[in-house]
Amino acid sequence: MTQVFFYHGASDKLAAACALISGTYAKKKSILVYAPDSAIADGIDRLLWTNAQLSFIPHCRVDSPLASETPILIAGEMPAQPTQNERLMNLGRDIPPGFSRFQSLVEVVGQDEGDRLAARDRVKSYREQGYEVQYFDLSNR
Repeated sequence: MTQVFFYHGASDKLAAACALISGTYAKKKSILVYAPDSAIADGIDRLLWTNAQLSFIPHCRVDSPLASETPILIAGEMPAQPTQNERLMNLGRDIPPGFSRFQSLVEVVGQDEGDRLAARDRVKSYREQGYEVQYFDLSNR
């Protein structure tokens, strides 16, 4: 069963996502970043290229010819057959379609009221489906 991790209270949601992606990459693991909002997808892409604290992290869009060779993929839509099924990061407000194909799901939640309310709905849904949810508070960082 998919492990569900909620990182909540991030003052800067994209910076928190980049830090988590950096940690994943440092462990030599792959992750699919689901960002259905194009502004968020573009923002995470830009941060992964420019954030000096993280240095460069190899990444590309899921539809790139380099996707099969790249550990960090950004998707605006969930691919029918992802190249990996280890980790999925959700930067959207809805439950990602097909999330149960992945070993773990990482949810990143900011301090925006709309983001928080949508996250509460997702938590409720995951729990109703029998998933155990683990929480990590980022508000003090």
